[in-house]
Amino acid sequence: MQLLVSVSSIGEVQAAVAGGADIIDVKNPAEGSLGAPQPHLIREVRRLTPRHLPVSAAIGDVPDLPGTVALAAAGAAACGADFVKIGLMGPCTPGAAGELLAAAVRAVADIDRHVRVIATGYAEGAQVGALPPRDLVQVAHAAGTHGCMLDTARKGRGSLFDALSYQFLSHLVAEARRHGLLSALAGSLTLADLPALKRIGPDIGGFRSAACRGDRMDGHVDPLLVQALRDGLKPTEDLPYSPGRATPTDGAARSH
Repeated sequence: MQLLVSVSSIGEVQAAVAGGADIIDVKNPAEGSLGAPQPHLIREVRRLTPRHLPVSAAIGDVPDLPGTVALAAAGAAACGADFVKIGLMGPCTPGAAGELLAAAVRAVADIDRHVRVIATGYAEGAQVGALPPRDLVQVAHAAGTHGCMLDTARKGRGSLFDALSYQFLSHLVAEARRHGLLSALAGSLTLADLPALKRIGPDIGGFRSAACRGDRMDGHVDPLLVQALRDGLKPTEDLPYSPGRATPTDGAARSH
């Protein structure tokens, strides 16, 4: 599993790299769960990040405006992002989300066919009026994206495992794998969530809060915390479950 660490400033790049992050993600927490950073920040993060490490860029908790989103996605690709993450907040049906993603995929391909578009859904989709997470993989596959990520929309209300069950998340990752899509899980994940995350086995685990000294808004990425996450994701023979977290015996998803 690759470790994605989200940075919100140039000063956090070195800490994320030093701690062992596999993917440096750029976003602006002040603008939402997948808040979009300024173009110059994406370019500078790409410049400062070693070339062998990919850079990911969020383009926002986007509205249901395919043209606007396609332009933003093309801009992120032109600024040097290797992954473009699109938060499907506005489009709440598979049809609308598919149309938006397809427009973004085409726009990004026109800039650089090597850039990967990642469709990002929200664990609390039904509660926040966004695409239900159960539809994420099918929509991402049909639109021609390279992968899908599940995140949380409402920060400060627990982790992804508090919103959705182990069983549901395992099914989503397996479904993505069947369709040949990259899978990523994020959403206020902590060290206590790592055993369950490793058993599910997404391609990418995404972190910001757990990698920061302080909160996700005002804190700063700390290389020692990143290293702790890196160590926690290393393969082990037997992974015990942490008390209070989801296990394989959980029932259906708590939220869809």
